[in-house]
Amino acid sequence: MAEQESLEFGKADFVLLDQVTMEDFMDNLKLRFEKGRIYTYIGEVVVSMNPYRQMELYGKEMIEQYRGRELYERPPHLYAVADAAYKAMKRRAKDTCIVISGESGAGKTEASKYIMQYIAAITNPTQRAEVERVKNVLLKSNCVLEAFGNAKTNRNDNSSRFGKYMDINFDFKGDPTGGHINNYLLEKSRILQQQPGERNFHAFFQLLLGASNASLDSLHLSRDPATYRFIREGASNNSVGNDKANYQAVADAMKVIGFSPEEKDSVYKILAAILHLGNVNFVTTQEAMEIENSELVAYLAELTSTDPESLLNALLFRTVATGGGDVIQKDHSTSEANYARDACAKAIYERLFCWIVERINKVIEVKNYDARIHGKNTVIGVLDIYGFEIFDNNSFEQFCINYCNEKLQQLFIELILQQEQAEYQREGIEWQHIEYFNNQIIVDLVEEPHKGIIAVLDEACLTVGNVTDTLFLESMNTRLGRHPHYTSRKVNPTDKSMEFGRDFRIKHYAGDVTYSVEGFLDKNKDTLFQDFKRLMYNRHSAS
Repeated sequence: MAEQESLEFGKADFVLLDQVTMEDFMDNLKLRFEKGRIYTYIGEVVVSMNPYRQMELYGKEMIEQYRGRELYERPPHLYAVADAAYKAMKRRAKDTCIVISGESGAGKTEASKYIMQYIAAITNPTQRAEVERVKNVLLKSNCVLEAFGNAKTNRNDNSSRFGKYMDINFDFKGDPTGGHINNYLLEKSRILQQQPGERNFHAFFQLLLGASNASLDSLHLSRDPATYRFIREGASNNSVGNDKANYQAVADAMKVIGFSPEEKDSVYKILAAILHLGNVNFVTTQEAMEIENSELVAYLAELTSTDPESLLNALLFRTVATGGGDVIQKDHSTSEANYARDACAKAIYERLFCWIVERINKVIEVKNYDARIHGKNTVIGVLDIYGFEIFDNNSFEQFCINYCNEKLQQLFIELILQQEQAEYQREGIEWQHIEYFNNQIIVDLVEEPHKGIIAVLDEACLTVGNVTDTLFLESMNTRLGRHPHYTSRKVNPTDKSMEFGRDFRIKHYAGDVTYSVEGFLDKNKDTLFQDFKRLMYNRHSAS
């Protein structure tokens, strides 16, 4: 057995600190990090620091050092947490869950992959074919989901732009029998634009830089990402080698998962259609509005298997019902046409992503499970959700992400601080009461019925008439101006870091974040005109 860590590496468990102050906490973390120890416990919680470099902490030999050990027998590690979850599930036949949280770039997605690899490695020594297949698909699914759900941000070259909850099902022997993936909050607005220095989803760059010339010709695409409006921002900061290699890795992973060649082709046709859609320009002539680059309509019709004339109509007109019950075609204004085109691009990508997740789920779902034969079916859940985000410009997406993190923090407080101390009290154990900030007040600011920000936003979206983002901000100022965790320029006129009529600030548990309300109403409504739905539905029915 490998020995425990010596004290030269600091305290392996923060519980062992002589004094619990922020300074002592950070000093211990710094010492351990400098000595190459990126993991430290707080009881059963593991604190992880992203080393931003490859470390010899993983692999078969290390897995063997943690397999079947008790949590504190070996130095702190993700593998120890994964093993503890597996043992608890197997010994007590109870479902367990590993929650991975932290700010953007903390290393959550990598942690979830190491946890999955560990669980896959320690199960089923008999190498049954079905179990191996399930394990293989679970591991390969990461590669595909990252291609379509991750992107380069200014904080992280491989940032998850969606949340993921993965269930792994086990039989009574502890062998995996299947799994299920839920996805949350895909950042589909990234399709349209990215912050300076960021990129669109990896899949677009992988396609342009990794596919064969023949494939690109068939999709009417060129290699240069700068050609396409939706991905132009990321054209100058490409990692060509990675994108090319990852294109092949994703293609291989899709094959292992069970995507047919036709399905793979369809996926790339949809990506190509989105790129072409972004380049559609509307111009107004004396007669009417037209599409400047009409050859794109032919490409789009071919790639989406739709009728070119119907597609053109959906781009230029909108079907509306008159007061008398008649249905007429109304010309789009240029701004309406741009909005409709962009909404269609977002909707297509979101449906593609959800289809990919469901396609993986069909392969890994538990099949023919009979509890009378196989015993109780138990689950280990792994939650890998967006990290807390503060950018130069924070919009509706960061608001949703940070609200989600407030909820996770509330769960942490409930499980670790409230329940633990209540148990000490019940059992008459002496302990030093820990004072902590309960962030329920911030959760309520966002979600309280009829009062919170979401309620004010939904009300603004349902109001008939020309309700703007600025009016929504005014409504928040009126209702929430006295809340200790909310402020804006109107509430606090001397704070010149916020712009009047545009910004509001929430004092989150992890820091103050200033949000711009521009686009809040449109993003919350997420309108897609019926014409595009009908176009795609009729194509679907005909094909």
